[in-house]
Amino acid sequence: MTALPSILLVGGGRMGSALLAGWREQRLTQAVVIDPSPEAAKLAGPGVTVLKVAAEIPAGFAPEAVILAVKPQMAAAALPAYARFNAVFISIMAGKTVASIAQLLGQQTAIVRAMPNTPAAVRQGITVAFPHNVSAKQRDLADTLLAAAGDVAWVEDEALLDPVTAISGGGPAYVFLLTELLEQAGLDQGLSPALARQLARQTVIGSAALLAASEEDAAQLRINVTSPGGTTAEALKLLRADDALPEIFRKAIQAATERSRALSA
Repeated sequence: MTALPSILLVGGGRMGSALLAGWREQRLTQAVVIDPSPEAAKLAGPGVTVLKVAAEIPAGFAPEAVILAVKPQMAAAALPAYARFNAVFISIMAGKTVASIAQLLGQQTAIVRAMPNTPAAVRQGITVAFPHNVSAKQRDLADTLLAAAGDVAWVEDEALLDPVTAISGGGPAYVFLLTELLEQAGLDQGLSPALARQLARQTVIGSAALLAASEEDAAQLRINVTSPGGTTAEALKLLRADDALPEIFRKAIQAATERSRALSA
């Protein structure tokens, strides 16, 4: 595996630290992390230097990639300090468009706007990325860096990042809600709290693993577990009555997509 080039990570929060952990598994040689919080100090280690502000970056440090992982509301104040670097800027700031980032860094800046999700913390995430003024080499580097957290997909239309945010960005929350509801339903049917929790969690975990391992799509896997006239069929009859569950999912994703568009405006 080829060693990674020098990296500058701006923001060492949950997603930034998840990416850094993945890079450490990919022969990371040199990285500087900018984060003023006391907790960020624990990210330091072989090849990784943690600094509080951009002004502390050594004069000779020349990163090939700058990852922008600060809170979106901090972008206007934080980003101009990094405009001096000749690098590809990879933004994982939710809602910040390429145009808004370019206003802070320069119109000719190479920018990748990316939308990861929280399973990145266990290298099982998915990130969708949109390139702007990016060379083939820079895109390959961005792909490698983002792949440290899981799968990577690319789109050529930035507007598609809004439904991506609604589906994969928020998707883990929907799965966790399903797990909560399964657990509560078990309690309602008289299961002990410990057993209801174990059943709900492991059912979701196991189903996800089966989906990952199978060549069949989700619809077919659902059919496989649904015996005609059986208990699962009876439950699905209620869940799909009058198209209720599919319709509420369509409305939920539409609402989240519209909210993402509004935040990006």
